[in-house]
Amino acid sequence: MSRTRSRTPYDRLMTRLGRILRLDGGRRTMGDSQEPLLAAPMLDQYVILVTTVLLAGIGALMSLSSSSVYAQSLDLGPYYFALRQLGFLAIGGIAAFIASRMGERLLRGFGWVAYCGAVLMLILVFTPLGSDAGKGNRSWLVLGPITLQPSEFAKLAVIMVGSVYLAARREDLGQFRHLAIYLGLYGVVAVLVIAQGDLGTALIIGAVLIAQMWAFGIQKRYILGLLAAAGLVVAAAVVTTPYRMRRITLFLHPGADPDASQQPLSAIFALATGGWWGVGIGGSRQKWGGLYDGAQNDFVFAVLGEEMGLVGTLAVLLLFSLLVWAGIRVAMRSRSQFRRTLAATVTAWTAVQAMMNIGVAMKLLPVVGVPLPFISIGGSALIANLVASGILLSCARHEPAAEAYREASRRSGPPRVTTVVDGSHRD
Repeated sequence: MSRTRSRTPYDRLMTRLGRILRLDGGRRTMGDSQEPLLAAPMLDQYVILVTTVLLAGIGALMSLSSSSVYAQSLDLGPYYFALRQLGFLAIGGIAAFIASRMGERLLRGFGWVAYCGAVLMLILVFTPLGSDAGKGNRSWLVLGPITLQPSEFAKLAVIMVGSVYLAARREDLGQFRHLAIYLGLYGVVAVLVIAQGDLGTALIIGAVLIAQMWAFGIQKRYILGLLAAAGLVVAAAVVTTPYRMRRITLFLHPGADPDASQQPLSAIFALATGGWWGVGIGGSRQKWGGLYDGAQNDFVFAVLGEEMGLVGTLAVLLLFSLLVWAGIRVAMRSRSQFRRTLAATVTAWTAVQAMMNIGVAMKLLPVVGVPLPFISIGGSALIANLVASGILLSCARHEPAAEAYREASRRSGPPRVTTVVDGSHRD
């Protein structure tokens, strides 16, 4: 008689972990009702949706906490910027929902429309409708009671139109003429942004361009050549502008100018003061002094760290990591070249911009002036980020596994309930 050993709780746990950690997307077989968690057809959609909602929720909370002091210094109510941000959040949420329901044809058409609109708005910034909003860079467009920052919409627009062009010219990109047209689409936006004095946004656009070329598989010699040219342009833009050189000098030698802005040092103090659990929402001290107007945008991560502590900052980093992870999975699983390139580039944009903002707050990078996605104050940036998440959701909805799952659900229809009555129990 053969002996059979009963499965212990440890055996069952290890078996379950093995199923969960399978990354090969194992298919369900006949008679097997178990499905690995990472192979669930709707997983990417859920991760993108949940992380976006949580990050936007944290942003809504931090918009009140980080901006209240600055708003009062301008003789505005403490809730002024927070209420505006909630309005932008509502608009962005509706726009994200619409984008998530778009098919590929609509997304392609929307990409060209968005690009033309973004370029037009960037040009209008140089007319009397443009403004520097007291920030030094002429990057805002004032349309009556509405103030927009066209460069934030231009980031998403150029990503979309670049994906459209690459997908349509896949066989022709070996010819320099077609590659030059593609680079020209980015170049027009980058030149207009640099002319406005916004080098930080230009750096983001350049990073997005490199990521898109790499994701599409353009030859490395073109990418390396573009990197070298971009490096020379950035160096020239820094050397020829005194306040940019001053930022670099202060980053390399913090004590070189005692009268310089204390924002980077105040950000470090804020993060150090937060400790493990933070001083509590609304309890930041640095937003009252050294951070000033930067507390709500460039250095909002420092305020978050002071009020929520290391646990809060790690939670935000985890949410961004999950969003990027899901975006990469969507790109790898997409069958359409357009969706694959679009998902990869949108994900790269979110990751690069988040890293740059957090790097500035942690004094790992010189001040470049880019917002933290979903969290920094700014309606244009928030709406653009939410629409980008909606586009990611649209790409995730068209993954082969997700489409097959929805098709199977439609065929099976709603579950039926059958009632069986035993006649022996009748009176």
